[in-house]
Amino acid sequence: LPRHLPLAPRGRTIVIGAGKASAAMARAFEDLWTERDNSPLEGLVVTRYGYQVPCQRIEIVQAGHPVPDAAGLLAAKRIKALVTGLTADDLVVALISGGGSSLLVAPGEGLTLQDKQAVNAALLASGATISEMNCVRRHLSGIKGGRLAAACHPAQLLTLLISDVPGDSPMDIASGPTVGDSSTCADALAIVDRYQIGLSAPARLVLESGAGETVKPDDVRLQTSLVRMVTAPQMALEAAAKVARQAGYTPYILGDSLEGESRDVAKVLAGVARQVVTHGQPFQVPCVLLSGGETTVTLKGQGRGGRNVEFLLALAVAL
Repeated sequence: LPRHLPLAPRGRTIVIGAGKASAAMARAFEDLWTERDNSPLEGLVVTRYGYQVPCQRIEIVQAGHPVPDAAGLLAAKRIKALVTGLTADDLVVALISGGGSSLLVAPGEGLTLQDKQAVNAALLASGATISEMNCVRRHLSGIKGGRLAAACHPAQLLTLLISDVPGDSPMDIASGPTVGDSSTCADALAIVDRYQIGLSAPARLVLESGAGETVKPDDVRLQTSLVRMVTAPQMALEAAAKVARQAGYTPYILGDSLEGESRDVAKVLAGVARQVVTHGQPFQVPCVLLSGGETTVTLKGQGRGGRNVEFLLALAVAL
């Protein structure tokens, strides 16, 4: 975070955020801000249950993930209220990381928390990519898809992102609450129909009528907004590669945006590993194979999902 710290504004500095890493980011920001400037600091950040990190001036609240709950709904309302009515002299710093889509929940006009919970559960079970899931989420939300950024206007807005999505698109990280969104209600409806995702009548009406349209990148309310990527999967892979080299192994990064069914991706990577061990192709042992991305799981029966554990189990079987 240090190289991304903004200058202190003439007015208030408010820190908001959502995601599994947001509390740790808030703590780091708070510590750095104290060292850098004694100007007043306040804020509210929502993270997953068990992921809280104690802060002095930024309030940390916890909520449900991956299915949103009432605590996330209350947190979203409080965050939106905190940034409403600011002036051009004020600064809002948004700390956004993976998991924010479910943690920062605000149903769109005419929708309920139950509608959002049902859609979220259906999306998680559908096998849709994270980009597709977040497209639907944005268009059924009252805070995602740039709406939180619009609420901050005319204050200065700095969004600091930790990417956990293939391609590192800001609008896909936590469904883009503080960035403009180029996708449309029609795009979201096409995804719903492609994966045969059941929607409540009110939710489908929001998409069909266009009432769920998001804030677009050229919106005048985003003119005082800056977005900075703090870290991303490729940076994590390069850090892991450095550790491998220090341990005496040659690292090979296979990609930072792998997608697909967890069990299928596991079989492919197991095949690559076997080829290396058996034939010395395309790499010589000893080596470390590194990859990143976001796999998916299509739920069947009473399965709960969990893409990383499913990947590991399928990899173990294949090896």
